[in-house]
Amino acid sequence: MTLAIDCQNLVKTYPGKPPVEAVRGIDFQVKVGECFGVLGPNGAGKTTTIEILEGLLPATSGTASILGMDWRANASKIRERIGVSLQETQLSDRLTVGETLRLFRSFYSSGITPDEAMRRVSLEAKENSWIKTLSGGQKQRLAVATALVGDPELIFLDEPTTGLDPTSRRQLWEIIESFKAQNRTVMLTTHYMEEAERLCDRVAVFDAGKIIAEGSPQKLIQSLGANHVIEFSVGDSSDGKSVDWIERLPSVSQVQVDEDNIRITADYLHEVLPGLVAGLEREKISLTGLSTREATLEDVFVNLTGKHLSDGT
Repeated sequence: MTLAIDCQNLVKTYPGKPPVEAVRGIDFQVKVGECFGVLGPNGAGKTTTIEILEGLLPATSGTASILGMDWRANASKIRERIGVSLQETQLSDRLTVGETLRLFRSFYSSGITPDEAMRRVSLEAKENSWIKTLSGGQKQRLAVATALVGDPELIFLDEPTTGLDPTSRRQLWEIIESFKAQNRTVMLTTHYMEEAERLCDRVAVFDAGKIIAEGSPQKLIQSLGANHVIEFSVGDSSDGKSVDWIERLPSVSQVQVDEDNIRITADYLHEVLPGLVAGLEREKISLTGLSTREATLEDVFVNLTGKHLSDGT
């Protein structure tokens, strides 16, 4: 088997007046051993899609094969071979870390020991600690451990690092990379572009119930047609003044204007910046801030959807 997930024309419609089309006929495949990322704003259909794949929701139409099996015919077998870590896993405050993992291990006919699960997420020292005494990062690592204790072939991680400090986030990244190194498969939803670029072999960008782009992070960034981003803001005295001339500067691939903020994608900074500064002075447009950086997945997302992933709209 080479595919861990195979979705064909997946549709989910909620009844109503009018009906709500949450997922509108999507197709994608996830290969065994890869980390597949799902990006999209709230309401894009990504959570509904994930819940169908996890067996929590039935699809209205289409098919979703998990490890070569269908939920309608092989639900018990699929549950034995997958792990799920929700964005906010509610665990009992009155259980210890060890008791929690022994409970979750009892749900599976086979798997790793609770001690091994604790070792994989570096929680051995917390075995006898109550859940309520754990930090946010420790709770998230424990949630991942509950998904690992059944020794799954495929794991679903729904925004596993949301709200964590940078150190805790990187600890979870290392856990995910270690799992993937065993030729296991990860399906990851995230709002962090750096996370997707580091962990994911491929990503799918969801918007309005459809997949609007799919590929490796590097390929999607290259699709912008430029390697660098110049962002600058202008003062109120610049209102109403045209910036069409920026598009004609050497090396410029695209210009996006958002009120007083302007974003330029370009191949070579040294070809753009002199002409940009001279043009702003010539047009008497006051510059209030300027920064340059390499293009990222966030720029791809803004280019495709017209909004930032962090907007939540």
